Amino acid sequence: MVKRALTVLLAASAAFAQYKLEPAGAPPSEVAAAISAELQPAGHKVLSGDGKVWCELWFRKGAPTGPQTTENDVTWKNVVAGAVVGVIRWPAAGYDRRGQGIKPGVYTLRYSVHPVNGDHLGVAPQRDFLVLTPAAQDTDPKPVNVFDNLMNMSRKASGTPHPAVLSIWKIDGDFKPGLAQMGEHDWVLQVSLGDVNIAVTVVGKSEG
Repeated sequence: MVKRALTVLLAASAAFAQYKLEPAGAPPSEVAAAISAELQPAGHKVLSGDGKVWCELWFRKGAPTGPQTTENDVTWKNVVAGAVVGVIRWPAAGYDRRGQGIKPGVYTLRYSVHPVNGDHLGVAPQRDFLVLTPAAQDTDPKPVNVFDNLMNMSRKASGTPHPAVLSIWKIDGDFKPGLAQMGEHDWVLQVSLGDVNIAVTVVGKSEG
């Protein structure tokens, strides 16, 4: 009896660990009209194993391209720093790549590169990341190209001294659109922004 109960429990745990992807509707009304106009008309809905919505994401129609960077360990070499990449909505409390709690709501996703200062060793093989900022306070689609200004905006999302971030990287090789598990705990969403393919870790906390 005990063995059977344990088997059922493990099977249930495995089921609840699975995530799946469904289409989402138009961008949220909380997003400023000027930013919403840059987004694809339909989004991506990530559901957890119990059928609840974990998060919803909307990405830009096209990639925000700029000058080629010479930074090391950066996968997206020609994106504009501080540019809007998309929008994310958490219907319930979520968490970022660092495991910081994020309140329910809508957040703008802007691109940045973490500094080489010894504080990010082991976080990810690449330095690319997305910075979350509260959509109600982030209404201008222009890039926030001053790093400190962007970090200050994001601290309003995290409520901590560290900005709220998600891991991202550009895909130059085998692109498989959709949601898939990577490693033991991470779930990664692969999407296209025009002719640029990217991957975003939507579930999972850094072990670094």
